Amino acid sequence: MDLTHSPADEAFRAEARAWLASHVPAAPLPSLETEEGFAAHRTWEAELAADRWSVVSWPAEYGGRDAGLMRWLIFEEEYYAARAPGRVSQNGIHLLAPTLFDHGTEEQRSRVLPPMARGEVVWAQAWSEPEAGSDLASLRSRAVRTDGGWCLSGQKTWSSRAAFADRAFGLFRSEPEAPRHQGLIYLMFDLRAPGVTVRPIHRLDGKPAFAELFLDEVFVPDEDVIGEPGEGWRIAMSTAGNERGLTLRSPGRYLAAADRLVELWRERGCPVRVQDRVADAVIGARAYQLFTYAGASRFLQGEPLGPESSMNKVFWSEYDIALHETALDLLGEEGELADTDWAEGYVFSLAGPLYAGANEIQRDIIAERLLGLPKGRR
Repeated sequence: MDLTHSPADEAFRAEARAWLASHVPAAPLPSLETEEGFAAHRTWEAELAADRWSVVSWPAEYGGRDAGLMRWLIFEEEYYAARAPGRVSQNGIHLLAPTLFDHGTEEQRSRVLPPMARGEVVWAQAWSEPEAGSDLASLRSRAVRTDGGWCLSGQKTWSSRAAFADRAFGLFRSEPEAPRHQGLIYLMFDLRAPGVTVRPIHRLDGKPAFAELFLDEVFVPDEDVIGEPGEGWRIAMSTAGNERGLTLRSPGRYLAAADRLVELWRERGCPVRVQDRVADAVIGARAYQLFTYAGASRFLQGEPLGPESSMNKVFWSEYDIALHETALDLLGEEGELADTDWAEGYVFSLAGPLYAGANEIQRDIIAERLLGLPKGRR
């Protein structure tokens, strides 16, 4: 793998850096886990989209720049280095959109992707259920065939962004008698449709970062089914690969966070007691960057993301906690204030080993599919 960027890539980086320097808000936006902050971040998505920076790797016809995967990684490095706002549309852009590119119809892509890119329609992920989290195949929410579409009933929980989002995507059981990894359907639905009740779930800091959804005979037209009914599991696994692998947590996020940690360490007088942890944070961010570039290189050569995505997921989720714990140690009592960026980031990082597939499950995948070890007892 050649890590040298071409002159064209460097020109792209310079253009992105210049745009961000002139557009990133001088003051941080309110938390996107509040109604006020959610609206402010939606406006930021529109500003990004106006100059086609919201989805740089997408084809131009959907609002992107046809920049490709490597330039997306470059853009992300510049984005986080500029301390630009968090992306309220990330569930749609990084999870649903790749699924539509691989399994959706042209009509779905044309209808769904442009308003997603502009932040006009923000998507929530509706996968987990009260007894179907990491063991997603245990889900019981059902989709029953009706005239012109499907009727959804059941309950989803821990749905990211659902408290304020517009629409959601998720898996439902369409063939109750089929084996549990079969007979599933992957579809999109309106969170404001009749029969949908959204109940926010408040995080440790009181902000509704998640919600549970109660669905009572919610009608979904056929046009919102992704792929064929019964093929939902296969399609969902491609979404999960993106979630754990390349797109949900880009290296730029951790490179910038590690730089901020070093700044904080210096501001606090370079205390020796945490210097090894600060150094580990810097090394970890760089290692994650290289591992991700290697994965992207293989992907661009036609290889699937594969079970290596599970290694990514375990790494970034545990790295995120360690980095924030080091920052809070440096801040001392000040770090306990809920409104600091480090405190909010720490609270969010605690969920990392759980969402996108619990780390225990990811370690099983690594052991069985990458190391060839026998299946453990479950």
